Amino acid sequence: MNAVLVTLAFLSFEYPVNRARKQRICLYLIIVQLPLPPQAIAMPPSAQRAPVAAVLAAANQVILGKDAQIRLALTCLLAHGHLLIEDLPGVGKTTLAQTLARLLGLQFSRIQFTSDMLPADIIGVSIFERERSRFKFLPGPIFSQVVLADEINRATPKTQSALLEAMEERQVTAEGETRPLPDPFFVIATQNPSQQIGTFALPESQLDRFLVRVELGYPDRAAERALLEGGGRREQLETLAACLSPEQLAPLQRQAAAVHTSPALLDYVQALIEATRGSPHFVHGLSPRAALSLLAAARAWAFVDGRDMVLPEDVQAVLPGVACHRLRLARSGAQARLEDVAALIHAVAVP
Repeated sequence: MNAVLVTLAFLSFEYPVNRARKQRICLYLIIVQLPLPPQAIAMPPSAQRAPVAAVLAAANQVILGKDAQIRLALTCLLAHGHLLIEDLPGVGKTTLAQTLARLLGLQFSRIQFTSDMLPADIIGVSIFERERSRFKFLPGPIFSQVVLADEINRATPKTQSALLEAMEERQVTAEGETRPLPDPFFVIATQNPSQQIGTFALPESQLDRFLVRVELGYPDRAAERALLEGGGRREQLETLAACLSPEQLAPLQRQAAAVHTSPALLDYVQALIEATRGSPHFVHGLSPRAALSLLAAARAWAFVDGRDMVLPEDVQAVLPGVACHRLRLARSGAQARLEDVAALIHAVAVP
């Protein structure tokens, strides 16, 4: 009965979702026989979500035809995660990172990874001040709110490892002293396809630090035509105004983390995770950290969509981005592809 009452209340609620989708959500509520807590029924106030919508709209004016990837990147940030963008050179990986940094009003630094780079080039070094007879630490580019690790797989594994502590603990240790990183701290790394010359594959331990991996791909015909007629979009970065501030971002991240998940939804997440562990198609399944990442991303995706509850379709929307770089195919050892995760979604029934 409680689920029915929630359903009727939801149908009458003024909310920007079409009628068919409302009916699907309501059917899900009835089947799982909630009651939902009161805070799960209330929708986020439009005034609070307005900056999120503004970021998406502005980013889509710079990165043409990539709405899903932009939304997934913003979802990753709201879930306190790090983003890996893998694709060919010249498709907009760096532009996407700079666009997000400007629109979110965050301090930005770029690290161009090369084969001769050292960990100190990322973390920082200490220099001796003769006048004061002491060493002074000069922070490296890692001490920024948004760090673009450009072409990360062109650096050696030793240099790549300099990011491990920063991404997991949000701190760095240099010369015996641990220093906290700014809050928020968000790494956007780009990498070229592994078959290209001069690349070093990221180890599994570092890939697992990235909450989401996306591929931008080539633009569609209409987006590329607009790009050709209007010129490069890099010039627009200089005129982009921030839609958010660091002070506004933190409450949005907390609201995204508080999005409601029902027991039935958690059952579905567990079923997906267990399916990867028992599948002969993968070398190994998803770890508990991957399960937590999947749930966090699904919550943030639902929040961006304007809901205070997670649906199975939210989990399905973020699963490829969360799972593909964490799964390896048994037959070839290569990373899982979108079609492999699509087959997994098809094989696991929604409760």
